[in-house]
Amino acid sequence: MNGYKKTEDTIWVGRKSNQNLYMHEKVTCIDLKNEELKVDFSKKIAVLGYACDEGVKRNHGRTGAVKGPDNVRKMLGKLPNHLSDNTIFLDSGTIECLNGAMENTQAQLIETVAQLLQKNIFPIVLGGGHDMAYGHYNGIKKYLNSKEENKSIGIINFDAHFDLRSNEDGNNSGTPFYQISQDCKEADSHFNYLCLGIREDANTSVLFDTAKKFGVSYIERGRFNTHYLSSIAKEIRDFITSVDYIYVTIDLDGFSSAYAPGVSAASPMGFAPDIVLESLKLIIDSKKIISLDIAEMNPSYDIDNQTAKLAASLVHFVMHKL
Repeated sequence: MNGYKKTEDTIWVGRKSNQNLYMHEKVTCIDLKNEELKVDFSKKIAVLGYACDEGVKRNHGRTGAVKGPDNVRKMLGKLPNHLSDNTIFLDSGTIECLNGAMENTQAQLIETVAQLLQKNIFPIVLGGGHDMAYGHYNGIKKYLNSKEENKSIGIINFDAHFDLRSNEDGNNSGTPFYQISQDCKEADSHFNYLCLGIREDANTSVLFDTAKKFGVSYIERGRFNTHYLSSIAKEIRDFITSVDYIYVTIDLDGFSSAYAPGVSAASPMGFAPDIVLESLKLIIDSKKIISLDIAEMNPSYDIDNQTAKLAASLVHFVMHKL
């Protein structure tokens, strides 16, 4: 596993209770290269780092998200633990991008996500650029194919951007869902993509045309708030009903910079955490969610760890809601 490293226990620190009252006391760091994971029926959740912002660099964004995973871990470790005693919380290490070889990093992510799912572990991937979505999606797909299940995967993306740029000039953090759409076309399968929080000032007319061409469902940022919760809930439920599994990806740059200044493409015009939490409740309650990731955490531009704390709180919410 080139580019893979186990997480050092020292990353996970916080108040000491000796009673597992905090997440840093609950987590177990494992080495996927050397440890055999058992298949059992206990509930297991694992964070996995994707330390890569090569895609952001190629997309002419501001780099720094390569350091995102560990910052989220540090903030998550300080939060209180309310997980049941029979829930196992693992840190399964980090996949690092070596020498700008983003495609190799994505390939490693595919294998690792599939491995975790095969061991009955719910993966939460911490990024890193949004290029990880291509590897993450294909890891889920590889797992389902290994079970010979012809099941559909619906993508729900909380984001200001469609990330449907053509990869004609190469892959980057703006192309993952375009790449997935082309793979679906080649496999003669439906491209199931719902994007929540889209901003007109963050996507060109070409991207809106591409979304229409590919049958993408989306809710624009002006309507993505709790005032419209009833209609938003209906659209999310309708989308969930149309697929077998849900892969959730949260791009932190979709949030207003009032909440998330530490991202690759910050803007004050983004959405608020409350509508994301309400949406996540609906998705998790459906029992169809199979995996989740959080993208574009950029410590270089964070203020008082505000963005890392937001990301950690989102992970904490999902883990306990599961």
